Amino acid sequence: MAGGRPRAFDIDIALESALRLFWQKGYEGTSLSDLTEAMNINRSSLYTTFGSKEELFRKVLDLYYEGPPSVTGAALHESTARAVAERLLSATADTVTDPATPPGCLTIQGALSCGEEAEPIRQELITRRKASGIALRQRFEQAKASGDLPAHSNPAALARFISTIAEGMSIQAADGASREELQEVIDTALQAWPS
Repeated sequence: MAGGRPRAFDIDIALESALRLFWQKGYEGTSLSDLTEAMNINRSSLYTTFGSKEELFRKVLDLYYEGPPSVTGAALHESTARAVAERLLSATADTVTDPATPPGCLTIQGALSCGEEAEPIRQELITRRKASGIALRQRFEQAKASGDLPAHSNPAALARFISTIAEGMSIQAADGASREELQEVIDTALQAWPS
């Protein structure tokens, strides 16, 4: 018995195209017509292969998390808490200003303005950002326990501070800030580091 007609497109290339589009326009700003055009597929193929726009976005997020957000995981292995913060902020600045990708960060751009129908996507992005914040807090708790951070330091507040700076740099980059301008932000933030 013959199977269905073979797929006439490369899923990986289609996902990369969807990633760039969602990164540029956000979840709600990206229409199905935008997606089918960018991915060079028809709506039927989109639904057959990816299920729905929401499911496609989740697959795009998984792909995205293999790239730029993986800097958080890599930064956590630095030898000091300050080095963790510096590497995370520097890698964020590099990523959000990389001329090879849209400016900013998909997890921020993806849901800056979401209506009621996109609430599950907004919640998914919040959950993923919180997971990064939790990992950072835990690393700072280890640093405090080992004496790398002062006894009076607050690892949770410090993690929120670094996350806020990183997320703010993403918005600044989307608004046109250069890598050099973001370095000034990093330098200023690190001046507040507990000693």
